[in-house]
Amino acid sequence: MNRSGTRIALLIPGFVFFVATLLFFPAAANAQQQAQPSSPPSTTGQVQGYTLSPAQEVQAIAYARARHELYFFDVAYSLLLLILLLQLRVAVKFREIAARAGNNSFVQTIIFVPLLLLTIDVLSLPTAIWSHRLALKYQQSIEGWGSWLVDWVKGEAVEMAIGVILAWILYAVIRKSPRRWWLYFWVAAVPLIILGAVAEPLIIEPLFFKFTPLASSQPHLAQRIESVVKRAGLEIRQDRMFVMNASSKLKSVNAYASGLGATKRVVVWDTSLMRMTEDEILFVFGHEMGHYVLGHVRNGILFSCGVLLIFLYLAYRILHWMLARWGESWGIRSADDLASLPVLILLATVFSFLFTPVSNAYSRHLEHQADQYGLEVIHGLVPNAPVVAAHAFQVLGEVDLEVPNPSPAVKFWFYNHPPLDERMRFAQTYDPWSQGKSPEFVTGAGATLSPPE
Repeated sequence: MNRSGTRIALLIPGFVFFVATLLFFPAAANAQQQAQPSSPPSTTGQVQGYTLSPAQEVQAIAYARARHELYFFDVAYSLLLLILLLQLRVAVKFREIAARAGNNSFVQTIIFVPLLLLTIDVLSLPTAIWSHRLALKYQQSIEGWGSWLVDWVKGEAVEMAIGVILAWILYAVIRKSPRRWWLYFWVAAVPLIILGAVAEPLIIEPLFFKFTPLASSQPHLAQRIESVVKRAGLEIRQDRMFVMNASSKLKSVNAYASGLGATKRVVVWDTSLMRMTEDEILFVFGHEMGHYVLGHVRNGILFSCGVLLIFLYLAYRILHWMLARWGESWGIRSADDLASLPVLILLATVFSFLFTPVSNAYSRHLEHQADQYGLEVIHGLVPNAPVVAAHAFQVLGEVDLEVPNPSPAVKFWFYNHPPLDERMRFAQTYDPWSQGKSPEFVTGAGATLSPPE
């Protein structure tokens, strides 16, 4: 076995964490020192950026810094954990346990995958606990530890069910076509991604939150959302609009559309009903609906499928190289050995980490388009829509403790939405109607309708 190669591999997580500290954390510390008094958003139409009070800004910067530290520590810890599991041949021991159940590959997968995933996740509990502790400390969550543990167990059950299916398909394809498995598995995974988008609101979301009809508790809001939906050219009846009891666990505010086809629905978080006006909720919902109307759901699926194809091809090439170099010392016989799954998970972790800035840049582009769509779709339905949108962003930032002026490095790596200051200024300056121009996305959104009662 190559000892120097192993030592280098073990140093990678620490190096990643060290570089990340130099890049990101000094910027946060400087911002904390420069915190200035803030003023509330203008209600007169004057362009204002996102601001927090000095005390809130200090809290926001501290929370951001803690989350960034945790993010890089989690990546480093995950890589180190996977390398240690390979070095200690833990997956090989699980493979031998699974082999005692017989020669049926599906039965072996049912035994092996839960053992491996549960081991990884149990050993990763410290970072998960750290994350929830931060959410409690900075008042982003009110979920008690008992409820959190129940949700963790539910998440594990869902992960294992999906993991068994994917692993069984993956290794069946590897055995069938050692040279083209990356392509054939991708072909099999694409419909599963689409199925997941269809099934999520019916199967996954209800495991963690309760949903009640929106019209029962908020009939007026349901009618106004329906008017926005109609302007967008969609058909989502009131019996497919729901309130989610987010306040049982979270303080964040949100309203969104989810599902595909027959499972499409509107969801408003009850925290939004508590913190926002109806007009602000309509803007937030208009933004989320924009993702559907502008094809972002479809584009997101296509983007994910394209990224998956790239990853699978790279994994195919790198996996064989890694097994040729370290496979014997790890006790892994070949690529079609179930014990090679930790290697694929390690590659996925590295790929996900390195691809984060690209994914976030693409997401920021889509989110900006959705902001624009939200402004267009509520124009005329909501009085003084630009100021309403700006105040909605202010509320989102105050609740989520978003830093007012993130550094370029932080935005580049962490932000999958544009910073709130950019979003607020755009909301207050985007006005094609006064210039005699047509809106880009929503036709017929220029007429002013009767204000809500």
